[in-house]
Formats: sequence, structure tokens, C-alpha cells
Amino acid sequence: MARLIDHTQLRSYATEVDIRELCEEALAYNFATVTINPAWTSFCAKKLAGSPVGVNTCIAFPLGAATAQMKVEEARDAARNGATEIDMVINIGALKSGYPGFVEREIAAVVKAVNGMPVKVILEASYLTRDEKIGVCEMSRRAGASFVKTATGFGQGGATVEDITLMKATVGDALGVKAAGGIRTFGDAMTMLKAGASRIGTSAGIEILEDIHE
Repeated sequence: MARLIDHTQLRSYATEVDIRELCEEALAYNFATVTINPAWTSFCAKKLAGSPVGVNTCIAFPLGAATAQMKVEEARDAARNGATEIDMVINIGALKSGYPGFVEREIAAVVKAVNGMPVKVILEASYLTRDEKIGVCEMSRRAGASFVKTATGFGQGGATVEDITLMKATVGDALGVKAAGGIRTFGDAMTMLKAGASRIGTSAGIEILEDIHE
């Protein structure tokens, strides 16, 4: 279970002590990655060097409203600073304005910018219609992303079984599906995995693992 969890600390007021603790916990429990804001990328890369724990940096987080150029530069900067995976938020407003082609090109540009590093595309599904969710999953596959992801955890809703099921049905085995937002217990995590998720994003990873043994 631990290797399916992105151990997450994305609060704007997280301190160096908080991020150091995040890395120490990730090493102790062997989580897949630490998921952090860009400013902490190099710090985490140094703390986790030589370990199996990756550094997952969030781009244009949590709104997705940065320009395409800035998303690309932010992703490149993260890669230079030691990121091993990228979570990027789509331009939700562009999608809902009727510009899916722009959104797809933006995803493709970020994927290209990090030269094969896994990119997870955050839908913020609670804001999207069913057709929009399907569309973003399809464009993510075409653009070369590695995962589609439900939510930032900062929007109006988190992961749901319905969204995971839909996303998995759309991408099949071509992409992974990351469930994030509101996953706090082992039961929550197992529900998402059974629905088709292959990665869990949560700040409650330790609680989830300890819940297994209770």
C-alpha cells in the first residue's frame, strides 16, 4: 500500500520543519513520493537522494490558471531541481470556455518539457461535466501524460468512486489514475483502488497504513 501513496504536504504555510518531517516519514514508510510545492523541490531531492522515494512537484497549483509558458518553465525548473514526477493542473477556465485544443497543447508542452518524466494531469473533476472529464482523459492520453488525477484537494470536491470509474474506463491501461482529495482512511483508499485508481494522493498516508493493522 505504501508504494501506491504520494505522501502530500501542500499547505502554503508549510515550514522547513514540516517538509523535513514529510521526507523522514516518506523514508520510514517507503511511500512512492513526497508531493510538494515547487519551492521545496531541491530540498526534498537532497533529503531523499539515493532512496526509492520520488519527488513529485505540483505545477500551476492549485488553480491551473498560469500561462502555458509559465507552466512549462515551472515544470522545467522542477526537473532541474530534482523532481522525479510532475502533477499539473489543467487550465479549467480554458476548457470550460470551449478551448479543449489549447488545454491539450498545454499538457503536451509540459510533458515534452520534462523529457519523459511522469506527468499527472489534474482535472479538478468537481468543476467538470462528465463529457469534460472524458475529454481531458482522452487528451491526456494523446499528449503523452502518465496519469490522470481527480483533484487538487483545494477545490469544492475530492475523489469519488464515480469519477475514478469513469476515468479508468476512459484511459484503460494506457494511463494510471490517481485518486486525491478527501482520502483519509484505509477504507477510503481501498475503495478508490477497487474502482480503478493506481495511485493515492493524501496527507493521511501514515494514518491509512496504521489503519490496516487496527
